[in-house]
Amino acid sequence: MNQPNRIDSWILEDDQKPLTIVEDPKIPNAASITIRKQDHTLGNMIRAQLLLDPSVLFAGYKVPHPLENDILLKIQTDDRSNPAEALKRACQLLIQQTLEVKKQFSEQARNVEMGIAGEQVGVPGGLGGYDPYGDGLGAGGAGREGGDVYDF
Repeated sequence: MNQPNRIDSWILEDDQKPLTIVEDPKIPNAASITIRKQDHTLGNMIRAQLLLDPSVLFAGYKVPHPLENDILLKIQTDDRSNPAEALKRACQLLIQQTLEVKKQFSEQARNVEMGIAGEQVGVPGGLGGYDPYGDGLGAGGAGREGGDVYDF
């Protein structure tokens, strides 16, 4: 087959930089950042986190070609910051959030292994975790009057 090796799509070459920042000469406080060997997963996370920053005026990304695992991120900030600093802050916040999710997941997994019900650790809905209906019956909603469009 002519299919390339999948690992080559994600591993950087020895001489390849993972990140390149090029300032935009036409727009003040704007830059284009190329992140190599990444895809929509990282691009969308970074874009969303950047848009939460009050100093960021614009943040967007694209994958220039579907067969190449590179993303092009464009950032414009106001005078309080520059694109590189905004990107650094966004990445630090994403790392903190990811570590928090990992910690919460590990705690819940440990509780399930020990047989502790979620109600005892402050999670509505018991071992089922998140209860979207808030009635303690979980997603099934058995015994609830009326129902809604999502009950099958």
